[in-house]
Amino acid sequence: MTESILFLTGHLAQTRLEAVLQDMEADFDWKVLDIGVKVAALMTEEIIMRRLPDRGDADKIMLPGRCRADLDRLSERYGVPVVRGPDEIKDIPAFFGRARKASDMTQYDIQIFGEIIDATAMTIEEILALAEDYSFKGADVIDLGCLPDTPFPHLEDAVRALKTHGYKVSIDSADPDELLRGGKAGADYLLSLNESTLHIADAVSSVPVLIPKDHGDMASLYRAMDALDAKGRPYLADPVLDPINFGFMQSLERYARLRRERPDVEILLGTGNLTELTEADTTGTTAMLIGIASELKIKNVLVVQVSPHTRRTYEEHDVARRLMFASRADGELPKGYTDELLCLHAKRPFPQTPEEIAENAAAVRDKNFRIEIAEDGVHIYNRDGHHVAQDVFELFPKLGIDEDGPHAFYLGAELAKAEIAWRLAKRYAQDDPLDWGVAADTPSDDRTRLKEAGHTLLAKKKGKTS
Repeated sequence: MTESILFLTGHLAQTRLEAVLQDMEADFDWKVLDIGVKVAALMTEEIIMRRLPDRGDADKIMLPGRCRADLDRLSERYGVPVVRGPDEIKDIPAFFGRARKASDMTQYDIQIFGEIIDATAMTIEEILALAEDYSFKGADVIDLGCLPDTPFPHLEDAVRALKTHGYKVSIDSADPDELLRGGKAGADYLLSLNESTLHIADAVSSVPVLIPKDHGDMASLYRAMDALDAKGRPYLADPVLDPINFGFMQSLERYARLRRERPDVEILLGTGNLTELTEADTTGTTAMLIGIASELKIKNVLVVQVSPHTRRTYEEHDVARRLMFASRADGELPKGYTDELLCLHAKRPFPQTPEEIAENAAAVRDKNFRIEIAEDGVHIYNRDGHHVAQDVFELFPKLGIDEDGPHAFYLGAELAKAEIAWRLAKRYAQDDPLDWGVAADTPSDDRTRLKEAGHTLLAKKKGKTS
């Protein structure tokens, strides 16, 4: 039986919504109902329940993306699922296409080692605070980085404190004595042993990460692996990733060779030699590296966050591992799952054409300014006019707000935001923050309530009553 969906909308959007649904040739039956408000974002659950007596023959009710309403309450009221659609009408076809390919983005199979690079110089309290932060951002193992030729007298105390707080712990050191001390204190992993330091593995229960004794010497790595295989000991193997122009491609080939020749071995990939040593935005770099890890079934990555341009690298690795897991599980390309790694540009930045915005502007009968963007620039309109510019400073003389300081401040902030979005080809929605994906925290947004009046509107009202 074909599903029937009732779309609720407002006056201005009804015609466009019907046109989009007609063009998409949906595999469900649909009906559009104007709920009696001009703008869909003004729709509330009280308005809906007052003006929609029953669901009719609908199996599902869909609200506009910006509608502020309690979906659970409405679902209980009408006895069918009430869902919130995308913010923009033109995204409805993609929304339903994505829904058919829905995947659980909570799943992943890559473990993140988060390195505290200068743990030696930190107090126990500082180490615990950083561990909590890294763990919140996605780290599964807290890696204590030991500095060369620098004493670490509280190494054992640091390991025990982290273990007491429930963290998995690794020790990252070139000093065999520090590795041995960390292992005896209860560290879960030791980074790194080679064929000359395997005796440490005999003295502790920690899982060693094996590297070649001499950089790039795969025979050395294989000998260390064979020795632990003979003892039935678990380990991770790391051929070591090199920076770009310093052996990067050869190091990638080593990982591929290791997977071909040892298909069941557990591998660790350190990503810092690319993210830290390449001055490029790290979201794309991270996505590619985790994609490589996904193809090679590498289930452990060592992540470093030192350079200012890598300040979100844990979040990026966390999103990337979930994306690549879903893509591989579904047998699909890694697209259409999440926009979190699209930080600078949007897939569909301009949902409205200039002509469609002009049509909307012609229907407006009030003095409130609407701001939108399209391929041709930033649009601002109300009942008194419709103006377009690519430099928003050109708009000020046309708006008639010279004597209205709070309103001018508000429009200036919104127009600046709109121009940034237009220049970067990002989505812009008036009164909403720009979406920077995983590159920045998104302000919380309660979509069951209308937004409160902003500072400039409150200032304006206060001025009128004082």
